[in-house]
Amino acid sequence: MMHPRRLTLAHVDTGPGLRGGQVQLLMLARQLAARGHRQVIVCPDKSPLAMRAQGEGFQIFPLPAFDPGHLHGAVLLRAELVTLQPDIIHAHDGVAQTIAWLAGMRTRVKLVASRRVTFLPARPLDYRLKYTYTADAVIVVSEFVRQIVVRSGVPPAKVELIPDGVELPHVFADPEARRRMRAEWGFDEADFVIGHLGAFTSEKGQDIAVRAFVQVAAKLPQARLILAGEGYEDAPKRLGLKAPNTTLRFIHPLQNPSEFFSALDLYLMPSRSEGFGSSALLAMAHGLPVVAARAGGLPELIEEGSTGWLADPESPSSLAAAIIEASSDPSRLGILGQNAR
Repeated sequence: MMHPRRLTLAHVDTGPGLRGGQVQLLMLARQLAARGHRQVIVCPDKSPLAMRAQGEGFQIFPLPAFDPGHLHGAVLLRAELVTLQPDIIHAHDGVAQTIAWLAGMRTRVKLVASRRVTFLPARPLDYRLKYTYTADAVIVVSEFVRQIVVRSGVPPAKVELIPDGVELPHVFADPEARRRMRAEWGFDEADFVIGHLGAFTSEKGQDIAVRAFVQVAAKLPQARLILAGEGYEDAPKRLGLKAPNTTLRFIHPLQNPSEFFSALDLYLMPSRSEGFGSSALLAMAHGLPVVAARAGGLPELIEEGSTGWLADPESPSSLAAAIIEASSDPSRLGILGQNAR
């Protein structure tokens, strides 16, 4: 019986935080390692990804933390390839793809580039040349992103659609965690708690969620909103909120997302743009229905009326209407949550 060849893969990621893309990288590396393939994670020195990956026992190759143009990191990685001898370099973001190409140029190593973002390239010609001639394959996370990549001139045969994955939690509705987290936030069991998890950046649309919540609270006094993610400290000021609000909370990203999801009745995804929506996928795995904007790849993830609701993008009133509808029938909400999982 012939055994499959064991591969060495180098994953390159230049993100400064530990967000959806980095979580997906770690899950991929774990599953490939479980199949006997060697994994090396190339990322900024002492970044959250580096610390987490190292804690899980992965081999790390650190990129310089300060490297304008990223040329120094590419040179260092190119020298390291002699020792690593990877079969595949997987670039997980645009800058990583440039580093990976410079490092692996004129070698036999295969280069795979992932595209998770929905914005159109500023220079389509550069983009087309970059992904057509420097990558052996391009992975996209949704049909929406695939269309952007193909419209930009990348040959369709080179593009492979592989949606984000999720690790199903064994326990997804912990009553004790629900009580504890709600008490910590100042909420109680009678409250209808809506939550969102994501970095406070414009494309995530937390400002739309806050404007929608004002409309929801006027009709649903027991409604509560909890927004968690990187940048939460400055978010109230940036969103124009001056006085403390007992119905709206901004908190740091939790180490254990399962506790966060256990405390919610409904998950909110108000994004302006979204490649796929891995945090919504994680919420669904925890048995939560989702109200999401009809933006990017989210309509590919949410089945309206079965696993959640879709609202008009950039529309607080449409988002508010969907939340109010979701809260109106607890039994249906439970059924949609089961469907989502």
